Amino acid sequence: MITKKTQQAIDKELARMELREIFAKQDRPTVYTVLRHVSQSGMSRDISLFIVEDNRLRDITWIAGKALGDKVKEKNGRRVIRVNGCGMDMGFHLVYSLSSVTYAHDKERAGYVLHHEWA
Repeated sequence: MITKKTQQAIDKELARMELREIFAKQDRPTVYTVLRHVSQSGMSRDISLFIVEDNRLRDITWIAGKALGDKVKEKNGRRVIRVNGCGMDMGFHLVYSLSSVTYAHDKERAGYVLHHEWA
């Protein structure tokens, strides 16, 4: 019997492996972020993540949420990751965190393998 914690760890690692496969197809892997909502207090944001694959946008929000261990929500028919905090570029923070966990084996440049752009 697999515990819930063990299953979550397996899911995270599978998501990271899938992301590495997806990003390996790109010369300069770029993740585009779309700001979907800002809370009234300004202390949290809902952000969606996309990549360009075969000249099409591909939503990677769900798999990125799995890899990060974040909860992915459906808002108005769109998947979003809620990021708490303010005072910095939260889209960059999300992509940097995704890069760090996806490429944790590359200690020198883990957080900077993926590039970030707002869409």
